Amino acid sequence: MLRPAAVAGTFYPDDARELSRQVDEFAKTADGKAKSSALACVVPHAGYMYSGHVAGAVYGELQLPSRCILLGPRHYPQGQPMAILTDGAWQTPLGDAQIDAPLAAELMHAFPRLRDDSIAHAREHSLEVQLPFLLRLAPGMRFVPVVLSSDRYPALEELGRAVAQVIVKTDAAQAGPVLIVASSDMNHYENDMATRAKDAGAIERILALDPRGLYDTVRYQNITMCGYAATVAMLVAARELGASETRLVRYATSAETNGDHSRVVGYAGLIIR
Repeated sequence: MLRPAAVAGTFYPDDARELSRQVDEFAKTADGKAKSSALACVVPHAGYMYSGHVAGAVYGELQLPSRCILLGPRHYPQGQPMAILTDGAWQTPLGDAQIDAPLAAELMHAFPRLRDDSIAHAREHSLEVQLPFLLRLAPGMRFVPVVLSSDRYPALEELGRAVAQVIVKTDAAQAGPVLIVASSDMNHYENDMATRAKDAGAIERILALDPRGLYDTVRYQNITMCGYAATVAMLVAARELGASETRLVRYATSAETNGDHSRVVGYAGLIIR
């Protein structure tokens, strides 16, 4: 199955040359700065004009592996609440991104609540916007897509443990490293000052590698962080894999692009090692 690109030409350019130019510019690293590997990262998924520089700052620092598990929110009501795709490819202007079918099958086996569901993924942009970065910077990359609308902590914790389990298993089989990518924007549609304050609380919990703390902070402080479920599951997995360091690479709000400080969206890029 080939999933057509849903947001090429809107969230990012549909022209391959211009898209490559933008990715290269966003992911440009300082001269002489060596790239390094990581267990996981958090990246935003707004249109590239708003958050591409934040996502690019993260990807530009990473020595990207050839395989990734992408976790993100399901923004639309259609489809299963915990949805995976286990085979096929996703169309992008830079070529087709292939799903890692064996890794996807392992994850479904480890976490049977996942459902193979193309409907949940058909219009969703949260994972799609990551693919041009990954394909440009790690040609031949394969990935496993998972989108979530479920927000029950026990299920998210179970998913995170399953992600760690399959990564450990593939490491033991010498199949190569796997990067966990949590796709999330931060607080939505409050003024810039309020958004920055709320986002600081959520980022503090990510920096502390505290999945339950992030879950509680987002819910109790009414932070409209759309991918918090994905980030919680990622943090559980990262802790299981021995993560000891988290760093905020870049933070921004939409006001920095459009000048409107009254109604903004926050964007954070973090790396977990």
